[in-house]
Amino acid sequence: MQHQARKRFGQHFLTDSGVIDAIVRAIAPRPGDAMVEIGPGLAAMTQPLVERLGRLTVIELDRDLAARLRQHPQLDVIESDVLKVDFAQLPERLRIVGNLPYNISSPILFHLLPFAGRVLDQHFMLQKEVVDRMAASPGHKDYGRLSVMLQWRYDIEALFDVPPEAFDPPPRVMSAIVRMTPWPQPAALDPALLEELVAVAFSQRRKLLRHSLGRWLEARGFAGAFDLQRRAEEVPVAEFVTLAQSLQ
Repeated sequence: MQHQARKRFGQHFLTDSGVIDAIVRAIAPRPGDAMVEIGPGLAAMTQPLVERLGRLTVIELDRDLAARLRQHPQLDVIESDVLKVDFAQLPERLRIVGNLPYNISSPILFHLLPFAGRVLDQHFMLQKEVVDRMAASPGHKDYGRLSVMLQWRYDIEALFDVPPEAFDPPPRVMSAIVRMTPWPQPAALDPALLEELVAVAFSQRRKLLRHSLGRWLEARGFAGAFDLQRRAEEVPVAEFVTLAQSLQ
């Protein structure tokens, strides 16, 4: 039975076999790996993955697709909004993959952040613009809150671009594959504090930090040294991290 892509779920089904093969090769699944796929859709990537793994857990919100996926004997189906899934209930050394719905990709990335210590790696298809922001370096126009929050916790590698015609229906944007590998020993800090600090810093990204972060630090009674005569996009991730640690 033909499945119509549902706009409310941000469904764009990957159909290009060459692209699917390239993604699976980048993931390099091995028999016995504990892997979960977010948004398997019509199982274009699911099938080659499960053939290599032996068994695969999938998270699917669309109940019609979830019912279809349950018929596959090698799949464990979690029918849920991924933002409600407690990844702590899944195995350790988890490998997470997926073609993420572009309308909620950032919330998904932030939802996964607290579980990074249990994760081996993550491979996602995202809007290229989002991948560019995730991997951006200080001084680049794409460098911002997303770059800092994710690079604190992961080594981020943009792998390759995927054109709209690789999907049905084709999205209006270029897509890209990203690999996220959690740092084995990330800097110990309060993630909520870092997130607040970074949000304040980038709230007026065209102005010097003394206008935004300076006032926030002053209100917290910060007496340490931090160069506020810069814009937020000039500050390396390590400096934001060190500042957050000094405030704890």
